[in-house]
Amino acid sequence: MSGHSKWHSIKHKKGAEDVKRGKIFSKHSKLISIAARNGGDPDMNPGLRIAIENARAENMPRDNIERAIKKGTGDDKSAVQMEEVFYEGFGPGGVALYIETLTDNKNRTVTNLKHIFGKNGGNLGAAGSVGYLFKKRGILNVKAAGKNPEDIELAAIDAGAEDVNVEGDTVEIYTDPSELMKVKGQLESAGIKAESASLIYLPQNEVPVHDEETAKKILNLVDAVEEDEDVSSVYSNFDIPETILEKISS
Repeated sequence: MSGHSKWHSIKHKKGAEDVKRGKIFSKHSKLISIAARNGGDPDMNPGLRIAIENARAENMPRDNIERAIKKGTGDDKSAVQMEEVFYEGFGPGGVALYIETLTDNKNRTVTNLKHIFGKNGGNLGAAGSVGYLFKKRGILNVKAAGKNPEDIELAAIDAGAEDVNVEGDTVEIYTDPSELMKVKGQLESAGIKAESASLIYLPQNEVPVHDEETAKKILNLVDAVEEDEDVSSVYSNFDIPETILEKISS
């Protein structure tokens, strides 16, 4: 599990993430609308199906989902058009940040991000400055829930998974982006249900961070970027030991 993933896992366990439900629904609405541009039928549009399933997992109401689909397909003529834009930058310790945004105003988004980076010891970079350090992957998160994690791992490999990572009762299953829904479907046929399915960007190499003060600055920057309303996901290549992550979050 990457340092970034471990950080989010620890924050979740300790209840340190205070994410308002309204922001969660807003993020899912944007993701659904973007996906729906390729067609409003989830049976014919795997990306939309993933977006809808993830929204339902967060208990997003059906009406909200349907409105988001209409915005994406253009059926809602009054809807503001959203655009998916990636930004790239560097944080303390030379770590790279690859930032996925969904915005209706790129000038606002880049201005906000420049301010956040500058305030937290980082620098927003030019397009292409760090994107090549990350690889797009599909990921399924499965809770063992009484099952043997090793059995889930074997089933995932049989279903076509590229890699599997087991952390306690959580199994992270990585796939080729185009194979995500196929692997998910085969696991479901085997009685294994994924809590979430998504497309992410994983660092191909990680930057070890052993200094506690530098680690704090990195995490403060990442948290500040994630709080921006236009940001949907932040990917980074830092690798902070779990002992330091636990200490920082205590």
